[in-house]
Amino acid sequence: MNEHNGSKFAHITKAHPCFNEKMHDKVGRAHVPIAPKCNIFCNFCTRDLNNEEIRPGVASCVMKPDDAIAHIDDITSEGPISVVGVAGPGDSLANEETFEFFKKLAKAHPDLIKCMSTNGLLLPKYADELAELGVNSVTVTINAVDPEIAKDIYSFIKYDGKVIKGIEAVKILIKNQLEGVQKAAENGIVVKVNTVLIPGVNDEHIVEIAKEVKSRGAALMNVLPLIPLGKMKDLSRPDCAMMEKVRDEVEEIIPVFRACTQCRADAYGIPGKKGHDHHLGMAPQSHY
Repeated sequence: MNEHNGSKFAHITKAHPCFNEKMHDKVGRAHVPIAPKCNIFCNFCTRDLNNEEIRPGVASCVMKPDDAIAHIDDITSEGPISVVGVAGPGDSLANEETFEFFKKLAKAHPDLIKCMSTNGLLLPKYADELAELGVNSVTVTINAVDPEIAKDIYSFIKYDGKVIKGIEAVKILIKNQLEGVQKAAENGIVVKVNTVLIPGVNDEHIVEIAKEVKSRGAALMNVLPLIPLGKMKDLSRPDCAMMEKVRDEVEEIIPVFRACTQCRADAYGIPGKKGHDHHLGMAPQSHY
């Protein structure tokens, strides 16, 4: 990691609850649900607007950028928030509102760390712009770097105005994800890679993902258990032994973040801390 990126990483790990386990239950973050559209179909994903489920891909509503800024104004007045992120409920980079929001956030709250999550399909296209907008960290979800494995995880992608399926789709996705990780890291953005552990599909492949993303400049990995939903609703959630085994193997290659609570796309406060982790709690207002 170059010196510029290293200094950025030190800043992020000091204050970002999703990059530093020691800060995870001490520092607040806010996710703003401004990005409803998605450009890939993951077989384990079911996006929804509700007030009940605690998982990625869920929000109570979809906000406009100006409303999201007002929301940040409100919650920063209530308590300490160090990080603001765009985490869906779709893909951040597939929504123009993400870029509008970050421009406005830089003016309204210049001291807050700016982060976002993405599937990486459009990351090579936008990595330079994200750096110019002052985005400090990007989380890229990469579930396979082998197309033969990836084809069982993704049904299709929407790319260059076309719906693409099968091996062709996942080859494009993997290529863009890895190029995007490298380009973001070269821009001084701290990159964390999320990988969903899917028993019987990619559980023996995650070490290969770790090797590849480390070589591209990723700073951290986060291995998450499958939440059986969608086309994968009949699969089993990985048990603790499987999770620990894979995390230990990955940690020999790249640092592993182990405190993730798989937050909603509209969560705010201190992650997972009772009485401090909240979500918008509104009646659904907008569907996608």
